[in-house]
Amino acid sequence: MTFDALDSWWWPFLFILVGGWLATDAWRFLGVYLGDRIAEDSDLLVLVRAVATALVAAVIGNLIVFPSGVLAETALALRIGAAIVGFAAYLCLGRKVLVGIVAAEAILLAGMSFGL
Repeated sequence: MTFDALDSWWWPFLFILVGGWLATDAWRFLGVYLGDRIAEDSDLLVLVRAVATALVAAVIGNLIVFPSGVLAETALALRIGAAIVGFAAYLCLGRKVLVGIVAAEAILLAGMSFGL
């Protein structure tokens, strides 16, 4: 069955709901099942953390270099600068993710308000 299989208004929503559920919950259940059986410092878990971190870094890099929407109208230097300031704030102000996000957002909003 494909996304265009039915011509009902509710079909795309059901398709996304079921597709999203199957794609994520199967891995969640597997994680819960194997969670107690894998040592925290095992090579497998180190690999999983490395891959997860690389995926997050790739998404952030993609948003910085190839943005969409309003962010695409800003300069690349502004986006890179905001990421650097946000990371520096994260490191210097207690390693709190929210602090880094707020700092980067503040730089982006300030730059956008000045037309950079």
